[in-house]
Amino acid sequence: MNIGIENILLIGSVLLLISLVAGKTSYRFGVPTLILFLGIGMLAGSEGIGGIHFDNPAVARFIGIVSLNFILFSGGLDTNWSSIKPCFWKGFSLSTLGVLLTAVTLGTFVWLLTDFTIFEGLLLGAIVSSTDAAAVFSILRSQKLALKGNLRSTLEFESGSNDPMAYVLVLVFLGLVMNQDQSLITVLPVFVRQMALGGIAGYAFGRFSKFMINKIRLDFEGLYPVLVIAMMFLSFSATDFMGGNGFLAVYICAVYLGNQDLIHKKTILKVFDGLAWLFQIVLFLTLGLLVFPSNIVPIIGVGLLISFFLILVARPLSVMLSLAFFRMRMRNRLYISWVGLRGAVPIVFATYPLLAGIDKADMIFNVVFFVSLTSVIIQGTTLPLLARWLHVALPERVKRREPSDMLLSERMKSSMVEVAIPPKAGAVGKRIIDLHFPPHAIIAMIKRDDNYITPNGNTGLKAGDRLVILSETEEGLEEVFNCLGISDQVPPYAQ
Repeated sequence: MNIGIENILLIGSVLLLISLVAGKTSYRFGVPTLILFLGIGMLAGSEGIGGIHFDNPAVARFIGIVSLNFILFSGGLDTNWSSIKPCFWKGFSLSTLGVLLTAVTLGTFVWLLTDFTIFEGLLLGAIVSSTDAAAVFSILRSQKLALKGNLRSTLEFESGSNDPMAYVLVLVFLGLVMNQDQSLITVLPVFVRQMALGGIAGYAFGRFSKFMINKIRLDFEGLYPVLVIAMMFLSFSATDFMGGNGFLAVYICAVYLGNQDLIHKKTILKVFDGLAWLFQIVLFLTLGLLVFPSNIVPIIGVGLLISFFLILVARPLSVMLSLAFFRMRMRNRLYISWVGLRGAVPIVFATYPLLAGIDKADMIFNVVFFVSLTSVIIQGTTLPLLARWLHVALPERVKRREPSDMLLSERMKSSMVEVAIPPKAGAVGKRIIDLHFPPHAIIAMIKRDDNYITPNGNTGLKAGDRLVILSETEEGLEEVFNCLGISDQVPPYAQ
């Protein structure tokens, strides 16, 4: 069956529905949902029962880039800076030096094992060098896997930030394959420019996005997520146009926004969480449709050797060397080594050689697909078990709340007060978003004259307003009074 305009919505909706229903029950059997999405795509493909013929790497890459924008941006929004700050340099080392070491180690092995040239081997190593944010985020969060110390923050920060490094390496080694007269020294300026511009542009677009979100006054709450989507794509495309790394810019922009006071922030987070899941499903279905199972069978032998070398040698070696200068227990290093999940991102990167038309492109794509599949099956299904074996998992009774759980904290406040705003209070004439309320407190309702107002970030405060404030702790109310500019007086509140 060929995909046409007439039936694309029908086919897409049916595949999406099947994926959601199948994913609902998958974890009862310990199977990651991402594997099911890939499997459904393969079953629906030209060699499956669906008979849908899809053999367009350009379209697959476009869908992959759009999907990765949403996945990385959503992951960045959920990244709590206070939780990753203690492990920033560890994650940074893993996402840069670790990726490089993985690419070089695996690429050398592929060169020795196969008839690939050294640059072709390094290209394949670069494609599978980064851990996959979609796989790590979805598996850790859907299984509610709580880990000791900063281990989970380190893993999520690494997986969210190492795709840009892998992307640059893919472009570098692809260029060396296509122009073998070049040397590594000639491509170093490209690497530096990509990373530097990506980081600077990401921070700049983060600040600009915050200004736009908080200053522009949209008539409907539902338009704010649309505004953020526009800023996300602007961050990626403008950075890429300037020669920087768009993926790095998107992630940094999202991390910055996720740790700022934004109007309708809760709505934005919920919308992007849903969109990230949607595009994960779309991405894995698309890649499942793109692969031809008959082409995978001949490379199973070499694929298994490369997979096992990556899982058991290249990834652990790169982790140990990357973390050699940090104090960390060996059990934590071993667990980080095991959470080297490969997923959709390497498969998307594997479309670049296909579009470039190099000799080994088909072989690289099939090997990468097989490596990603085995990685998610072997490593993804054993994460909880290995966490218990290595004693890095928290007991159920002491699990900590993740950033996504904080959205529910509004329903669990332990202190409620009603406070009147005097005429000379510092909050008079200001919007709620500009008060920088502590995250553990909210204004639930405002009584103004004889009217009751449900506030949002754009709501301005007036003298005489009576605010109903919910706070997690009574001690936190002092911060609230400071924000309102009434800390110099005894506030007229009643419990």
